[in-house]
Amino acid sequence: MTARAMTLDELRDVLGWARAEGWNPGFADAEAFHATDPEGFLLAEIDGAPAAAISVVRHAPDVGFLGLYICRPEHRGRGVGFGLWKAGMARLEGVRVGLDGVVAQQDNYRRSGFALSHRNLRFTGRLAGAPCAEARPIDDALRAAILARDAEVAGYARPAFLRAWMAPCATRHALALVRDGALRGYGAIRACVEGSKIGPLFAESRAEAEALLGALAALAPEGPVALDLPEPNAEAVAMVEALGMAPAFETARMWRGPAPAEDLRRVFGVATFELG
Repeated sequence: MTARAMTLDELRDVLGWARAEGWNPGFADAEAFHATDPEGFLLAEIDGAPAAAISVVRHAPDVGFLGLYICRPEHRGRGVGFGLWKAGMARLEGVRVGLDGVVAQQDNYRRSGFALSHRNLRFTGRLAGAPCAEARPIDDALRAAILARDAEVAGYARPAFLRAWMAPCATRHALALVRDGALRGYGAIRACVEGSKIGPLFAESRAEAEALLGALAALAPEGPVALDLPEPNAEAVAMVEALGMAPAFETARMWRGPAPAEDLRRVFGVATFELG
């Protein structure tokens, strides 16, 4: 087995694997993911053929995030995936690392040095869009404010990811909620293989999160909408339940090393389980 960084085209192929596994990626995820850390997506090959993948991106000098961990069915049970895991963890040696893993693998992650921070819950449903005059496209001034606010809420800076994720795109739209000249929230919605996903959704209050959610849903294509949110944010859970959304999936947010000082009260939606 050999491991190396993927090209952008290979990352697109790996997201096709994710689609086959039922992960429902966004149509433009590959470009934004790759722009975050071009060397952070590793591909394992057996005799020159792709066999497994993992993402081990660096958001900040001391923070990494692990995801997109997939082994091709024909290579499972042979140690290929674990070999690539070790290569990925070696790339992030010396930094704290987060992941959103399926709950069934939580004990395995714990044996690799990860500790549970909280659960993230996916809710899905059909949302009626509600345009909001205070929700606007993101310009350069708002982008700078969002980068600063995101670092404050997430507990670490991830400028490369946010710049790519919030940039204009045919299948992904981002909005900021501005009230009395002040940034009160921001979020993005992206078209996926099935329906769409909203994330991130950061806001100063439930009412502002709901206004932004409605504005983003108004930009969605026909179909169900998914929103991933941290379970400790009771206001976020109450908001989606009141909107008729139903729980569909959950992950374990875990960290190897000290967890960032994340302000979950303002996190009404996680950006993506692959990159945090």
